[in-house]
Amino acid sequence: MLNQERLHDSVNENIELFKRIFSGDSTVKIRKFQHPEIGSISGCLIHIAGMVRSEAISNNIIKPILAFKASGETPGTPLTQLLMDRIIDAPELQLSDNLDQLLNELLCGKTLLLVEGSPQALIVGTQGGKYRDVSEPGTEKAVLGPREGFTESLITNLTLIRQRVKNPELKFEFMELGESTHTTICLCYMKGAASPKILDKLVKRLEQLNIDAILDSGQLQEMLRDHPMSPFETVGNTERPDTVAGKILEGRIALLVDGSTFALTVPFLFLEYFQVSEDYYSNYFFGSFNRAMRFLGEFLAVSIPAIYVSMVTYNQEMMPTPLLLSISAARQSVPLPTVAECFLMLLVFEILREAGTRIPNSIGQAVSIVGALVLGQAAVDARVVSAPMVIVVGTTGITTLLNVKMKAASISTRFILLTLSSFLGLYGYLFGMIGLIIHLMSLRSFGVPYMMTIGSFKESDIRDTVIRLPWWRAKKGAPSTQAKRRIRKIAR
Repeated sequence: MLNQERLHDSVNENIELFKRIFSGDSTVKIRKFQHPEIGSISGCLIHIAGMVRSEAISNNIIKPILAFKASGETPGTPLTQLLMDRIIDAPELQLSDNLDQLLNELLCGKTLLLVEGSPQALIVGTQGGKYRDVSEPGTEKAVLGPREGFTESLITNLTLIRQRVKNPELKFEFMELGESTHTTICLCYMKGAASPKILDKLVKRLEQLNIDAILDSGQLQEMLRDHPMSPFETVGNTERPDTVAGKILEGRIALLVDGSTFALTVPFLFLEYFQVSEDYYSNYFFGSFNRAMRFLGEFLAVSIPAIYVSMVTYNQEMMPTPLLLSISAARQSVPLPTVAECFLMLLVFEILREAGTRIPNSIGQAVSIVGALVLGQAAVDARVVSAPMVIVVGTTGITTLLNVKMKAASISTRFILLTLSSFLGLYGYLFGMIGLIIHLMSLRSFGVPYMMTIGSFKESDIRDTVIRLPWWRAKKGAPSTQAKRRIRKIAR
């Protein structure tokens, strides 16, 4: 990896070795020590400032070493073994002479203890540093249910999952990715529930990755997904620990990345776009109604512009006469054709959406209101666009917000359907929808059909799809039981 050198018996030579490796890095701190009575106990501590707990180094390492009193049992005992067994007070201790491992542990926030006369170093767990407190996730807010969201600390995130699934079958497997960053990632799954085939396939894909840096789980989401040219995700992501816990119990595998607030889950099915954690905490009727609204909203978000252009441009005979006359009157003096007008307004809406996302919160809301109201009304008054088009684009934007996770897929699908409708009218829209359904049916996520359970009328298949059946109708108290079995059976 970095070096082929090995540690020396001399502490001074080892200090020079680390100084040479971290040349110019003032965050690497080296502190030498010498026992006041026992001259053979001397060495140095090496750690990185800001990544350790200073009180742990002082109270658990330095003070016990300097306060140690020799006894008749100590002669002949290796000093490193003596430090591990009788002196240092730390829950995590490891002895190693592998320089690559020592450097990795040092960069992870641990402290290295080098002693005179030993070519080995003690790795002491003193990780610390500043981390953001657990707070409500910003992208998945809910009225009911837990308010906790993942943070940038991997250990904290694993603890949030473990608190919800207190089961010895819950397994955590760690890996390192990134030739330069050596980012720690963790696979979380329930042994006996997760499919071994999916787990093996995921591990193989991770091992085959050749990337220099992993800074966020979003990079892995793009590299691990099936069908990379499809706008639909086959790897899920979430900021909520309760959502991850629920998916793990269903047989999914979660992937957490150190430094990222989003956890990935595989396999990911199309129906999961429309499932939110609040559905399972509220009344089943209300939860089912909200989920049905999300399905309807997604259909409207991709279809309204295409249907409007088709009806106004090609299929006017299918519209009620009063409505057609009203739209025609509103379009008088508008210089742009309906198709160009629709494309222009949709692009302006996407610009406003992106601007509202990127600008500071203090002025974001004001800009959104000004863009949506003032510019829209001014465009209608100036006869640049028609009032019905503003209604169409506004309704499209609102329905898109019902399911933010499908934003990318919704935008791409919307423009494809709009383009087909501009050439063939309703026939183009229908051809586009047929092609979309065929595309979705052809997708797989780690061997599992993307549209699994869609089209089935069995109660075991529809208990957690468009509707959520009440808990008392679910076998073993959870709708996930059948899904878990089906995923294990179908995965290939």
